[in-house]
Amino acid sequence: MPVPVPRQRAIPAVECGQAPAASPDSGPSKEQAPPGTHPAENPTTRRENPTEKREKPTDTSPDTSTGTDSRTGTDDGTGRTHTDRTQSAAPTNLTVLLIEDDPAGSPIVPDLLDQAGKPIRVRTARNLTEAGRLLTDDVHCILLDLALSTPAHGTGDAEDHDELAVLRHVLELAPRHAVLALTSSSDAERGAEAVAVGAQDYLFRDELDGRLLSRAIRYAVERKRSDSAERRLAEGRLRAQENRRLERGLLPTPLLAGSPLRFAARYRPGRSRALLGGDFYDVVRTPDGTVHAMIGDVCGHGPDEAALGVELRIAWRALTLAGLCGDELLGTLQQVLEHERSDDEIFATLCAVDISPDGRRAGLCLAGHPSPLLSRPGEPARLLPYDNNGPALGLLPGARWPRMQVELGAEWSLMLYTDGLIEGHVGEGRERLGQDGMVEMVRRQLAEGLAGEELLRATVNEVRELNGGELADDVAVVLLDRTA
Repeated sequence: MPVPVPRQRAIPAVECGQAPAASPDSGPSKEQAPPGTHPAENPTTRRENPTEKREKPTDTSPDTSTGTDSRTGTDDGTGRTHTDRTQSAAPTNLTVLLIEDDPAGSPIVPDLLDQAGKPIRVRTARNLTEAGRLLTDDVHCILLDLALSTPAHGTGDAEDHDELAVLRHVLELAPRHAVLALTSSSDAERGAEAVAVGAQDYLFRDELDGRLLSRAIRYAVERKRSDSAERRLAEGRLRAQENRRLERGLLPTPLLAGSPLRFAARYRPGRSRALLGGDFYDVVRTPDGTVHAMIGDVCGHGPDEAALGVELRIAWRALTLAGLCGDELLGTLQQVLEHERSDDEIFATLCAVDISPDGRRAGLCLAGHPSPLLSRPGEPARLLPYDNNGPALGLLPGARWPRMQVELGAEWSLMLYTDGLIEGHVGEGRERLGQDGMVEMVRRQLAEGLAGEELLRATVNEVRELNGGELADDVAVVLLDRTA
């Protein structure tokens, strides 16, 4: 008859050959054997002996499997994969933790062999306390007898005893392990309830045989692995959906009611599967009829930079609606940046224009940002002056940003952009498009009759094609048009 396993925490390390065997005085444990057979002669199912040194697994090949097909292996939840006989390397034994309250009685677990014909190791725990001690990372599956006595800390009378309370406790104790419930053939309903609570399957203890139980254990391990992977995938998709909704809500809504100007914008974040990057823009019309437009770029293009860009955009809108402009507005934005950035080396470039109510003139402030592109009928598109370009926000304390007056005329288009549009490569070489290349491109597209959204779409698409694929940096482009 088997005897209780000593409460050893060193069991897995000894088995794997990663630690010396426990000292002899820790107490031996007999292996389970068929009736009439000496424990040492049992060639199959083994009750673990923590004092007996196990051989190290001979499979040292790297694991490249990421699927859940039972033909390629089973995952024990720790990143190790246990392969079966379809592979040339020797497989690793499965380990099962049996929780039953009468290990000295008739054994309810028959001889077990894994798919490679090797004995499945069985540990026995008499109660949940012992199970907690023996439940280590190398355990693949838990066999729980639903007839296990109520834990000592349980509440409720014997008449009100709920066998599933023990199962719930085990599921809470081992959320990453497969669990098989054992019940009597007359209590199939209880077994079905156990599966509904969270067990991978249930078996009748009085109808068990080694082949059935071995197959059920392998199936339970694979099903648990598959369920865990599916849950992680679902959680990842849910987080991605929430992030997309959040980012979409953070994109600006231009306030141009009452203005004759037409507005168009194009935005492509550099981060994969993101909707928002470190670039930001906004356009608002103040009560006096002035249209204020802004575009900026926080250095970097990760989620922190995206969040900082949103903060700067919202601060710019609030300050603009409060009546600030030019040097005073940019100085206040720099204070916001200095307080909100996570690192002192983070800075932001910015281009701000304020277009007069009649639409013929504009004030321009540049903070380390490329100058806008102005196009007018009958004239080639050109860059606005950038001689008085001030430093980027966050670089120089007490910096100044002079405001330049620009004549626009009666009919014009003004394109504001971030450096992601001009820093893409041209072909397979190291040459970049640059501002000159962008100007030539836009001139050609304007000559082809493109305008508004079509112009921006064509510009961004051609820049991507010249780069040979997606651009590494965020791209934002804003276009304001005034017709005569």
